[in-house]
Amino acid sequence: MKKIFYSFLLLSSATLFAQKNSAIKFAVANDIIGTVDMFNMRKSIVQSSKSYTSANLPQNLKKYSSVLTNGITEYKIKNGNDLDKISLASLNAQHDIPKDTPVLIEGYEFPDTSIVVFGDILVRTEVKDYNGRKTLYISTTR
Repeated sequence: MKKIFYSFLLLSSATLFAQKNSAIKFAVANDIIGTVDMFNMRKSIVQSSKSYTSANLPQNLKKYSSVLTNGITEYKIKNGNDLDKISLASLNAQHDIPKDTPVLIEGYEFPDTSIVVFGDILVRTEVKDYNGRKTLYISTTR
């Protein structure tokens, strides 16, 4: 009975770690991933924005369709506003994880590690076991 209980507990905890945070709404600016909250705090650099659902997603945003649970917003940033950015492959390398290992951001899996993210969304990073391999988990909220 203990084995069954511990197996259930282990499975439940693994499932809990991989749950998607449905409160997070992702954003894209210049082909770089951020969050809507991040841009709301930096309104002075935003030139314009447009929100999309999976039904009306333009071709240039199709590669982000896996994170479209709450839609995605595309921002145009005013010229001269360079925000810190880093690729997911570089983040993996910094944490001694193979560069091609998918990264989880708020529970959403990003298998393409060539994707670049804004440094502002890296509130907390942790290395955890996911499907038997070391995986980088990123939290965008405090």
